[in-house]
Amino acid sequence: MNLVKFDKFYYRYKGNEEYALNNINLNIEDNENNFILLCGETGSGKTSLIRCMNGLIPQFYAGFYKGKVFINGNDTSETPIADLSTEVGIVFQNPENQLISMNVEHEIAFGLENLGVPPKEISHRIKESASLTEIEHILDKAPFELSGGEQQRVAIASILVLEPKILILDEPTALLDPYMAKKIINLLQEIRGEKNITVLISEHRLDLILPFTDQLILMKNGMVIEHASSEKVVNGKNFENMRLNKPIIYSIFNKLKIDNLYNKNIPISIPGAIKSLKM
Repeated sequence: MNLVKFDKFYYRYKGNEEYALNNINLNIEDNENNFILLCGETGSGKTSLIRCMNGLIPQFYAGFYKGKVFINGNDTSETPIADLSTEVGIVFQNPENQLISMNVEHEIAFGLENLGVPPKEISHRIKESASLTEIEHILDKAPFELSGGEQQRVAIASILVLEPKILILDEPTALLDPYMAKKIINLLQEIRGEKNITVLISEHRLDLILPFTDQLILMKNGMVIEHASSEKVVNGKNFENMRLNKPIIYSIFNKLKIDNLYNKNIPISIPGAIKSLKM
């Protein structure tokens, strides 16, 4: 069964003549432990695509749409956003915008309380989620007192307690320094292994995230132009021709191929590069 399915989906925001999403056909299978990178040039439609996955489009953002989006078999235009939140968890670019409670513990409990989860179960899930995201020491702090990295972890914890099947993050490292950005990516790796869930990230820092990914979705002009294994996409013409901040490894090996000094697939990680050069 498909975890995410877009079927000939179009969308344009109210007041806009151009479509933000054009004829999207996308299937993400319900395979545990997938790490998927969503990338494209600025304005390609990545954030709009993400908004479709929890029903914000078309239920919250006014506009015109046609086609269908299904999450675990549920039509996102008909299923309440509250119900979709137990299937899809989304952390947006600025986590501060989605933190609303007076302290971290209440923030994590908020979604569960609204779903009517029993208090004992809420307490158990808070402890589990706080432990996994390493925020036990700040449960009594107010979100506005936290650093950007801590806010990001709280936002992730508040999603994880809902036990979604897919965790989606929109530019999670955009407001973080390189050290904290690396810590967040490592945390997501741990979450994927611990929870056996699919993680989808929209990200521009390809050097940081690409080595961990299993699949890559490329977007351009509101369309999904390619979705395949990361290695296949990176070695294709679509990726080569797209105006992206390409990883250093890619730039080096692509230049070697152009100069006829290398004739194998371009690796996506340092260990892959070392292995490729030894063969």
